Amino acid sequence: MKSLFFVSFFGLAQFAFSQSITFSEHIAPIVYNKCTSCHRPGEIAPFSLTNYSEVSAWANMIQYVTEIGYMPPWKPDQDYQRYQKENFLSQEEKQLINDWVSQGAVQGDPQLETELPVFPTGSQVGIPDLTLNFAQSYLHQGNNLDEYRYFVIPTGLTEDKNIRSIEFRPGNKRIVHHTLIWEDTTGNAAAADAATPEYGYSESEGAGVNLGEMQLPGYVPGAAPVIYSNGITQKLHAGSDLKLQMHYAPSPVDESDSSSINIFFENDQANRELQGFVMVPIPGIIQNGPFIIPANETRLFHGSVDVPFDVSLYSIAPHCHLLGTDWLVYAVKPDNDTIPLISIPDWDFNWQGSYQFRSLIKVPAGSVIHAYAGYDNTSNNPFNPNDPPQFVTWGEGTSDEMFYLPLAFLPYQAGDENIVFEEEQTVGNFELQAASLSDKLYPAFPSPSQNNCTARFTIQKTGALSLRLLSLDGVTLKTIVNKKTHLPGYHTIAVDLSELSPGTYLLEFEKDNVRQVEKVIVIR
Repeated sequence: MKSLFFVSFFGLAQFAFSQSITFSEHIAPIVYNKCTSCHRPGEIAPFSLTNYSEVSAWANMIQYVTEIGYMPPWKPDQDYQRYQKENFLSQEEKQLINDWVSQGAVQGDPQLETELPVFPTGSQVGIPDLTLNFAQSYLHQGNNLDEYRYFVIPTGLTEDKNIRSIEFRPGNKRIVHHTLIWEDTTGNAAAADAATPEYGYSESEGAGVNLGEMQLPGYVPGAAPVIYSNGITQKLHAGSDLKLQMHYAPSPVDESDSSSINIFFENDQANRELQGFVMVPIPGIIQNGPFIIPANETRLFHGSVDVPFDVSLYSIAPHCHLLGTDWLVYAVKPDNDTIPLISIPDWDFNWQGSYQFRSLIKVPAGSVIHAYAGYDNTSNNPFNPNDPPQFVTWGEGTSDEMFYLPLAFLPYQAGDENIVFEEEQTVGNFELQAASLSDKLYPAFPSPSQNNCTARFTIQKTGALSLRLLSLDGVTLKTIVNKKTHLPGYHTIAVDLSELSPGTYLLEFEKDNVRQVEKVIVIR
């Protein structure tokens, strides 16, 4: 009996030990892959999650927000339709976090911890072909109020260009809530800006949302930039302007912002230009208008649009404000078969986005696209901006409401069903899988250099790399990076040259057993 008891007890102890969850082995890979892109210094999240100490301090909160699905902030129902660059936790990952916290949030062996990756600096896409900047900083007043502000940035293009990617870079992430971008070829936006004494203009000062303008990919915190492939592109026209609608979040103190846009051109394979259509609550689209939401009432608005020719849908971007509760969008084909497009059962204004399908979705001519959006203008809605509730209708302000559904599509071509942009996701939000991005070392800047220079390189896929400074005969003088994991995108690293004599040296970049070098010339 003693022997049997000992064996049984030992077996149970071994089982319990094998089930123990540690930060180093189980939790760090989840957090660094799904959370740290926003939860790190200089990003939008209010606290950092870059090591065990930081994560364990928030362990109970992390357990709660991941269990209820509030974090990571991915709102579409993944059982209804799937999209590129999804960022949500699987049930297995949620259970690991829950078990880890319940077992005391232990660290485990630090030697087994997944390495914190190096995130891209300046761009997730690469070195831009064109960077457009605010002409000056804009002061957002610290009055605890939302602000929607339009800014106009001339492209300066002398010829039409095809876009591979457009990447908005917020200047002040504390206040930039989201950004919508359109191309304006009319000059109306520039005229509205010129008519105001201050930089930019408000909606009431003209040239606001124009449904006839082509909308370009915008910005929401945490979302990866859209990168077109398979010959798909959007066009920027010579002499055009970019019109930006900036939503600045409430702040108790004055905050300045000066944002920028990186643009990447497609020069070789562009042969299919995306087109766009926006569903809004106007006669002919809205089926149960007018678009008004009386105080103390809930409404479910239904919009529909006929599809006049075969199309291949590329993306969808539902948008409403604080009264919004849910979205459901689908297409019904002529044979009454249903094509699911998006379901957001729990709309959250803070985590809206644009969603690119994993593959092109054919919607044949004669189909009808149906869109349903729910609104709650009662005191039961904790996000209602009015207390007591007030009459609400269409408007761009946060306390107004919208039924706004952009769809990007291509005229259908045979074989579109076989174009797949992303298979089942096995990587994090930064793994962009851009065919045109490569592991490449660029010349150091400036050249020649004096006491320091900046090493520049792009990464196509997550991996460990090394960066060394060598003499011309190959002797290592300084190891700058030693086999450290970097995420895809454009990286810059400052290199101290102050201890070197004037002369020529080599900057060596090594990743996946591929070695590249660039000269570094030091002068005094």
